[in-house]
Amino acid sequence: MTPLIPDPADGVSDPGGALAPDLECSTDPARLDVDRVHHWLSTDAYWALGRSREAQLRAIEHSLNIGVYTRASGRQVAYARVVTDRSTFAWLCDVYVDRPARGRGVGTALVGVVQELLEPWGVRRLTLATNDAHEVYARRGFRLLPDPERWMEHRPEWASPAPDARGRD
Repeated sequence: MTPLIPDPADGVSDPGGALAPDLECSTDPARLDVDRVHHWLSTDAYWALGRSREAQLRAIEHSLNIGVYTRASGRQVAYARVVTDRSTFAWLCDVYVDRPARGRGVGTALVGVVQELLEPWGVRRLTLATNDAHEVYARRGFRLLPDPERWMEHRPEWASPAPDARGRD
């Protein structure tokens, strides 16, 4: 089936110009530093501590991935992943900015890039979960769910233990 809307996975530099001039974005999965992304998430991201490399590779394969890179060296400094039907719904997850790159607005700009990439598809709802970065997402228009009691989740028994108090998977 031919897509009706261009696929943002064709690559992007910085559609809204929100990144610092020395940084660029790409949706090209071949550019991802998979070892670096896996290390960041499995050792330093509360929600993904201990995630296996195999699980991370499957997640990358079945998601829209956005990397932020330095223009000079091409070194990856941030990552985000979107799970979406490319029509009505998207889940923003695994947003991570390398510790030395934090405090420069990279996370906020990355979220803006994600929003712009999803816009041509007409995605009406972009959701996420965070334990400690509410202000980053609020800058890009996110707000708490108006009716959280309407949302539910299912975790199969084999996925135990249940998430801890910090929301870790």
